[in-house]
Order: sequence, then C-alpha cells, then structure tokens
Amino acid sequence: MLDQRGVGLVEVLVALLLLAIAVLGYVALQYKALDATEEGASRVEAVSLARDLAERIRVNRTAFNTYKTQLADPQSQARSETDCDSAKCNQTAMADFDVAQVVTKAQALGMSMNIMKCPNNTNDLQCIYVAWGDTSATNGEGTGDCTHDNAYNNNSTCLIMEAY
Repeated sequence: MLDQRGVGLVEVLVALLLLAIAVLGYVALQYKALDATEEGASRVEAVSLARDLAERIRVNRTAFNTYKTQLADPQSQARSETDCDSAKCNQTAMADFDVAQVVTKAQALGMSMNIMKCPNNTNDLQCIYVAWGDTSATNGEGTGDCTHDNAYNNNSTCLIMEAY
C-alpha cells in the first residue's frame, strides 16, 4: 500500500488556488463595473450641462456669438461682473452671466465646454462640446482632443450635442 500522507493537504491547496483565481476574476469584473458606472455618471452630467447651456442660449438667442466667444476663451469663461437675476441686464451681460454659471458647474465636475461647428455638417450647425478626464472640448490633431477629422477620437471622453 502506498503512503498517502499529505495528499489531503495538496488537494486543499489546489482548491484554494482555484478559489483565489475565481476571486481575482470577480475583483476584475467589479473594477470594470465601477469604471462603467463612473463613465455613465459623467455622461449624464455632461448631457445635463449641455442642455442647461442650450436652454440658456435659447432664451437669449441674439447673444449667441457672445456665448460662443466666451466659451472659446478660457480667460473670460468664469468671470461675470453682473448678477443678471435683475431686469437691468442686456443680452451680452446675460450671456456673460450664463457662461460663468455653466462653466463654474462644469469645472466643479472636472469638465470643460465649448461651442463649435458640428462635425460633418454643411449648414453651419453649431454643437456644444462637453469633455472630461484627459480630453479637451476641442476639434484638433492631438490625442486629447474630443474630435479629429470630423469624428470622435478613440478613447476620448466627451459628448457632443447639436444645438444651433
């Protein structure tokens, strides 16, 4: 008869190894689920910001160029000299106030915003870009730009909403 001492211990070690591999697979799945949840939350916040800006522009349509100019210039985005809740605001001051409020919300969420001509569009339709993470709300040649050659960059984290 063969000596069978220690065989039970080897069986237990093999079972523990298989269990550890299964647990590691589950942990990896949880990390992927957390990343997907975070990405989904960022997309919802970006849609909310884009809608907020679009509604503000609809109310003050005559100042569209002011909105576009201020969103394109990071130096002027967060400044608003007037509280436009009063009836004394003109269209430009209202646009200044609106951009300051929306950009402040976006920056608090780690996002940037811009208004540019929509990709693959021949009738000058304008889009609201909202970007987060390592992506900027721009159309360009870099890997950190939201779009390149009228299409989303691979691995960019941004949202584009057609607006005007």
